[in-house]
Amino acid sequence: MSANCIFCKIIKGDIPSFKILETSLTLAFMDTDETLSEILPISKRIAKATGAVNYNFLQNNGREAHQAVDHVHFHIIPKTKEGGLEMSWDSKKFSNNELKEFCEEIKGKL
Repeated sequence: MSANCIFCKIIKGDIPSFKILETSLTLAFMDTDETLSEILPISKRIAKATGAVNYNFLQNNGREAHQAVDHVHFHIIPKTKEGGLEMSWDSKKFSNNELKEFCEEIKGKL
């Protein structure tokens, strides 16, 4: 645990938080979850508890992807007719041959 990490401070109880659910592997509080084996079921329960029918389940990796806290964490962002998370990015069309080559390249690195 890092002395300057906000998540570590929340886990240790140094910073108050609104805990939604805590198990031996997971701490869900307003804005985060941990441990993938429990993340999806807990997230679905939280989304349902908020009344969200449509929502984004978001996890950022790296500063360019807007990760501000150096711990794996997830965001549940309700979507409504009024709005919610807006995302866009440039996409590129690939031929089947390009996709096959890229697929083989990835598999070769696994």
